[in-house]
Amino acid sequence: MAAAFVLPRMNLGVKPRRDIGLERFASRAGAAPIFGYWDVHASWGTWAAIVIALAVVAWGPVVTQRLSWRLLTLGSWATSCAWAFSLAMIDGWQQGFAGRLTTKDEYLSEVPGIRDIPATVRTFASRIVDFQPNSWTTHVSGHPPGALLTFVWLDRLGLHGGAWAGLLCLLVGSSAAAAVVVAVRALAGEHTARRAAPFLALAPTAIWVAVSADGYFAGVAAWGIALLAVAVHAGTRFPGLVAAGAGLLLGWGVFLSYGLMLMGLPALAVLVSSKDWRAGLRALGPAVVAAAAVAVAFAVAGFSWFEGYTLVQQRYWQGIAHDRPFQYWSWANLACVVCAIGLGSVAGVSRVFDREAIRRRSGFHLLLLGRWPPLCART
Repeated sequence: MAAAFVLPRMNLGVKPRRDIGLERFASRAGAAPIFGYWDVHASWGTWAAIVIALAVVAWGPVVTQRLSWRLLTLGSWATSCAWAFSLAMIDGWQQGFAGRLTTKDEYLSEVPGIRDIPATVRTFASRIVDFQPNSWTTHVSGHPPGALLTFVWLDRLGLHGGAWAGLLCLLVGSSAAAAVVVAVRALAGEHTARRAAPFLALAPTAIWVAVSADGYFAGVAAWGIALLAVAVHAGTRFPGLVAAGAGLLLGWGVFLSYGLMLMGLPALAVLVSSKDWRAGLRALGPAVVAAAAVAVAFAVAGFSWFEGYTLVQQRYWQGIAHDRPFQYWSWANLACVVCAIGLGSVAGVSRVFDREAIRRRSGFHLLLLGRWPPLCART
């Protein structure tokens, strides 16, 4: 991470973008490896974020051991939500939250033009490639139609505008903290889940939760894995129903973001970690059927996931891809992973590859092993 930040500033030919020189570096790529630039400022959100962070660091480890399980999961969600929202409020209500999803490259700019939802799904792939009169905007073209449909349905329910869209992303995205706590409990026990809760509540991913649809995608995927873990390990009364819910969420996630197809790896890790192969099979069947139902529904509606994935690669190379040198991003993407998951997670990586734990088929270790490839590839 240090190298990804320092090397572009040493005039050694290592650049995050080819289309800018040193004179435009600060305003176009100054925060590399994060896509952005530095703009140091403060507001009331700054102080709220500091108070939340200090409170969780000081009392979180103790409080998480004393709360009931239900309050712990709800508290993890609420704290993560407050943490992400306070960070967004550093830029103010409009610029930091309500206006984030209303810019010309975002989903809401396309919502008013959607008059016929079936026709939109049927013709969606034909509008992915750029430089045609009806090309989708950047974010819409870069994802399957599920993402756009979510905001269209939100609008149809009367929840218009960026504030409601941002609230959806914030609530679903921050709920990922609770989902991970639930998954860890099922895979590694309640003690480990309680220890992890403060770190999950203050995860650096918060800066992507309150201001982009990525938070929504993350929440859907996290709950899909959590439900699958509960179906396999938690001895629930209705494992088939819970597994079907996991399949629906994971299947829907694939039509929110092409990258979420890689969530199949941690899902497979959860299934493999089952100590009773029959429990794994009981969860596998309903999960696969439910996920397949989502795929079939989109296919019947006229959208081919594989066609969309092929076309979105063309769209990528029509845009900024030519200006993002492989010599930098092939390894700087890993630095982005560190920025997103935090240094504490990196410090714990060695525990993931604990051979004895893997031999014991610890569900938690297998899940983490399965999660690393999607993290690196998604970034």
